[in-house]
Amino acid sequence: MSRTLGYRWRLRLLMAEQGMFSTTELVPLLAERGITLSTVQVYRLVPQTPERLSLRTLMALCDILACTPSDLIEAAEQDLPKRKRVARAESSAPNEVLRPKRARITPAAKD
Repeated sequence: MSRTLGYRWRLRLLMAEQGMFSTTELVPLLAERGITLSTVQVYRLVPQTPERLSLRTLMALCDILACTPSDLIEAAEQDLPKRKRVARAESSAPNEVLRPKRARITPAAKD
């Protein structure tokens, strides 16, 4: 398996260390710092690893939790699954492109 650099999102863990166990506690704290997110957006931000995150939001979270970005985002290696090989049908020519045959529609036979 090949390896690639990934990351772990540790927001829920840092919130628990600060005594915050509800995602709704973050909404007003973020609003005080100029970050307007709905409760649903904050709910998704806490347990799920975000693919994109604005730097303003990251800095606001760091300010709220009194941490650094490296406390929130931990670098980690991830295993990439190997691609499955597709078995090819044997043909007479190795570079021949296989194409489906066109269907032939005939009238139904009368009894």
